[in-house]
Amino acid sequence: MSLRIWHQSLTVLDDLGPYKDALAEHLQRVASPGTEIVLHGMRPGTYQSEYPGTDIRHYGLQALHGLQVIQAGLEAQREGYDAFAISTLPDTALRELRSLLTIPVVGYGESAMLTACLLGAKFSFLVFVQELGELVADNVRRYGLQERLCGISDVGFRFHDVLRAYGDPAPLIERFLAAARREIERGADVIIPGEVPLCVLLLTNGVTSVDGAPILDSLSCWVKHAEMLVGLQRQGISGSRRGIFRNPPAAERIEEVFRFYRDFL
Repeated sequence: MSLRIWHQSLTVLDDLGPYKDALAEHLQRVASPGTEIVLHGMRPGTYQSEYPGTDIRHYGLQALHGLQVIQAGLEAQREGYDAFAISTLPDTALRELRSLLTIPVVGYGESAMLTACLLGAKFSFLVFVQELGELVADNVRRYGLQERLCGISDVGFRFHDVLRAYGDPAPLIERFLAAARREIERGADVIIPGEVPLCVLLLTNGVTSVDGAPILDSLSCWVKHAEMLVGLQRQGISGSRRGIFRNPPAAERIEEVFRFYRDFL
C-alpha cells in the first residue's frame, strides 16, 4: 500500500540536528513498504529557545501554537497527504483537526495509550516536562482510559539532558530505567516515555523493555495507526461524522476564518 504521512512536530526541527536525524532514521525503519513519512516542524522563531517545553506548560500558549498545527493539517490535506500525525505527547489540536479534515489524524499520546491497553492492564507515563502531567491526565480522562492509568511521573531530568544524551546516552538511560522500575513497583505493566525526543533516544539505543514491562515505541504506534486508518478509509470506513464537532465545515469557510483572524491579530 502506497501512502504519505505528514509528520508534525511541535519543535523547530532544524534547530535539533542530532534528534531530527535519529527521528528520520527511526520512522524510516518502522514504516511499512510504500509508506513515506515527511517530517515537518514549527516555523523558525516560534520559541525563545530550541524547544517548546516552557510554552507548553501553559494552556493558552499551547492553544496559540496549535494554530500552526491546524494550518499544517489543512495544508497536508490540500497537498494530497493520506494522513496527518501529530508528534507530541499533549496531542495538540488533535480534536480540532479531526473536526476539520477528512483524512485520518492520529496523535502520539492517544496512539500510545490505545496500544498500551493491548499490551498490559495498566500503563504509566514518564515525562521530562513536569507540568505536562496535568494535561496528560486530562487527555486520559477524555479518551476514557482513566481506569487503565497507573501513574504519571517526572522522570527526573529535562529536555537539555535528553539532547546531550544523544552523544553519551548511558547515564541518562540508567536514570530512566530507575524511574521506570518505580512505576512498575506501583503496578504499571507498560511504560510510555514522553516526549518524543526521549522515545527516540531510548529506541536508538535498543531500550525496549525493563523487568518484563515494555517501554512503548509510541512513534511506531501512530505510524501503524495511520497506516491502518488509511487502509480502512480506502475500503470505505472513515471516522464518525456524527455530532456538531465532527462534521467538517466547507473549505471556503475555513479559509475565510483564517483570513479574518490574520487580519484581526
